[in-house]
Amino acid sequence: MKVKPLGDKLLVQVLESEEKTKGGIILPDSAKEEKTEGKVVSVGPGKTLESGKVQPLEVKKGDKVIFGKYSGDELLIDGKKHKILKESEVLAVFED
Repeated sequence: MKVKPLGDKLLVQVLESEEKTKGGIILPDSAKEEKTEGKVVSVGPGKTLESGKVQPLEVKKGDKVIFGKYSGDELLIDGKKHKILKESEVLAVFED
């Protein structure tokens, strides 16, 4: 299934949370924290300004990002957790 975000929205695949602690303890699903990191799968065309011009997004496809724990809307695509976020909900982009 393909999903194309509109406006200043991003489609982010949420990275899987760890199955074990650093000490080797296996965590049950109820104890896992929701991951706040993901990889940008696709981006919308940009934010439409009052002048009618479209301002392109700073975040691009393939970027690894950090977002707020409760931000965006969740959806499942091909059995994997994704979020649709506004660009303003992205807190940071990992740099190589």
